Amino acid sequence: MNESSTPIYPYATHLNLHYPQLERVDVPALVAACKDRWYNQTLCKVNDSVVRLGVMQGEYHWHKHEADDEFFFVLEGTFFVDLEDRSIELKPWQGFTVPKGVSTAPAPPSAR
Repeated sequence: MNESSTPIYPYATHLNLHYPQLERVDVPALVAACKDRWYNQTLCKVNDSVVRLGVMQGEYHWHKHEADDEFFFVLEGTFFVDLEDRSIELKPWQGFTVPKGVSTAPAPPSAR
């Protein structure tokens, strides 16, 4: 923990819009360049929502979003969304929405 008692997590989170409108989104190029165990990049904004890419290895801490729902969509591999009462397994081309205010701990199989 740091001096303010807030946990420090080894996640690379980039909230800047990486691709402006009318520009091609190149996910394979971002994945190939990724060096972080947990990488999250905002790709673009669509109306009042943002689309983010997550490249994940290892566990992510339990957390919840008070103001926003969270949507997970798997492109390749397997991914788990752990909830307090169950675990959802997602395969390629499957998605799952976690409503705001619900605690979750997302994890790839390597973290299990």
